[in-house]
Amino acid sequence: MVNTHGYQVSVEWIGNRGTGTSGYREYGRELIVKAGGGDLKHDIEASADTPFRGDADRWNPEELLLAALAQCHMLSYLFMAVRSEVNVVAYSDDAEGTIEQVDLGGRFTQVVLHPVVTVAQEEMVDRAFAAHAEAHRTCFIANSVNFPVLVEPTIVVAR
Repeated sequence: MVNTHGYQVSVEWIGNRGTGTSGYREYGRELIVKAGGGDLKHDIEASADTPFRGDADRWNPEELLLAALAQCHMLSYLFMAVRSEVNVVAYSDDAEGTIEQVDLGGRFTQVVLHPVVTVAQEEMVDRAFAAHAEAHRTCFIANSVNFPVLVEPTIVVAR
């Protein structure tokens, strides 16, 4: 049986400074991203990255992709931890992504996730490491990109 899921986002550009895109420097890169068409979700204030004249105080598309990869791995990992009888008591990740710009375009060359997982007991450490491979294998987002997504986990035992 094949399951399909549909997702919807709306993007609204709010960077018109009165003259639209009359020139490269005349418009802002600010936008709002809404997920699911629902009123209950918070807006995401976004822009282009600063090298492309964007607003550094707003999310950019590269950060959003990186956030999607990190979040997907975390959610997949927590599910796999449950299946592996690993009691995770804390999880954080400082994910890093690298893009290569060539002329006017570019692409991500890799993303490295650095999850730090705290488990409840020492005997869970091996299973906790193994759960990362399963999480990576099942992450929808990682399976959808055409660049390497590496996972370099650290497992810590709670005191």
